[in-house]
Amino acid sequence: MRSIDVSEEIDKARFGRFQWSVVALCALLLVVDGYDVFVAGTVLPTLIKEWGLSKPEAGALQAWALFGMMFGALVMGQLADRIGRRKGIAISFTLFTVATVLTGFANTPEQFKALRFLAGLGCGGLMPNAVALMNEYAPKRLRGTMVALMFSGYSVGGMVAAALGIWMIPVLGWKPMFWVAVVPLLALPLILWRLPESLGFLIRSGRQEEARRVFARLDTGTAVGLQDSLVFTEVKGATASVAELFRHQRSLRTMMLWVSFFCCLLLVYLLSSWLPKVMQEAGYAEKASLLTLFSLNFGGMAGAIAGGWLGDRFGLPKVVIGFFAAAAVSIALIGYNPAPVLLFSLVFVAGATTIGTQILLYASVAQLYNMSVRSTGLGWASGVGRVGAIVGPTLGGVLLAREMPLQESFLIFAIPAAVSALAMLVFAVSSQRAVAVQPVAAAPR
Repeated sequence: MRSIDVSEEIDKARFGRFQWSVVALCALLLVVDGYDVFVAGTVLPTLIKEWGLSKPEAGALQAWALFGMMFGALVMGQLADRIGRRKGIAISFTLFTVATVLTGFANTPEQFKALRFLAGLGCGGLMPNAVALMNEYAPKRLRGTMVALMFSGYSVGGMVAAALGIWMIPVLGWKPMFWVAVVPLLALPLILWRLPESLGFLIRSGRQEEARRVFARLDTGTAVGLQDSLVFTEVKGATASVAELFRHQRSLRTMMLWVSFFCCLLLVYLLSSWLPKVMQEAGYAEKASLLTLFSLNFGGMAGAIAGGWLGDRFGLPKVVIGFFAAAAVSIALIGYNPAPVLLFSLVFVAGATTIGTQILLYASVAQLYNMSVRSTGLGWASGVGRVGAIVGPTLGGVLLAREMPLQESFLIFAIPAAVSALAMLVFAVSSQRAVAVQPVAAAPR
């Protein structure tokens, strides 16, 4: 009888067909998640006209989905650590797709808010669980790249929302933009049939036979007999509690990641909610303004993939710091209303260094915590980030209602990026110190 360490075997194994299928399935889930998040920004100018909303009222309308995301991230992360990531993903996906379809039948701002809140609960729960699942099946040498590649689906969803909005809203109105969510809802059984459960969860739950079946699908080259026992070293000794996130010299790094999440999601949802409307007021036609949202998400996809590749080679903290610095510069320059080609280039860079960096932050969290509290860590970081996401559209509505000069508004918008760069610099220094003292301070978990 042998004890086979699953995490060590995955790190040594070739990244094979099974793991690529996990990347593809999680990416498809996040395409739908990204669509749901960014569809609100595409319909916002239309809702302002149809329902006679002020800019602060429109910002508050956006915030309800983000309230739901905050609670969903906090609750579903911890729930999935107990019931399994596959079930957590299924519950989250079903909730937000059903609520999104129903949003297309809303006739009042109050109905819209309630349904967007329910959709937000599901969106907030899906993301941390998908990241945790992908992080577990990816070897350390490729973890940043694979998580980022999976997360590019989020940006693809935003691009689909912008492209559909350009075609659909002028012809059919805003409601069909939400009805299209019925398509992924019908595909959910097929996705869940192919999506594996977390190996760490199966082992922790004593479900060795199921774990052996999943492990056999990995290209490890290690045969597992009926008498062999699979173990996951990260499972030992930790509990899925918030307090665990602040143990083992992680307090300062946890706080700095939370600051970065807050500021980064503030920027993501500020730009995704208000950029089309701001561009319309700056003189751009409706289709051109929606193209900025497409450019933002295209940049997010490119930034995530490039950032993951760079992070695996130079370390995620260094890449994240550089990305946030670039975000501060590009966002500030957008306010000078440059020529169209330069404008779309700046929006592309802003997307790459905000949406793309958000994805790198999730990868940073996944690498900081061990498996048994990873969903909890991702859920809490995402939940804190959702507070920033709520502030973003609301702040944008208040600032734009004051009719500040465009330059001043975007200079203010750039401040959170600069704060995030500083927070991640502190995180990087703290990580280096933790590694330096680890042989002395390490304790059994």
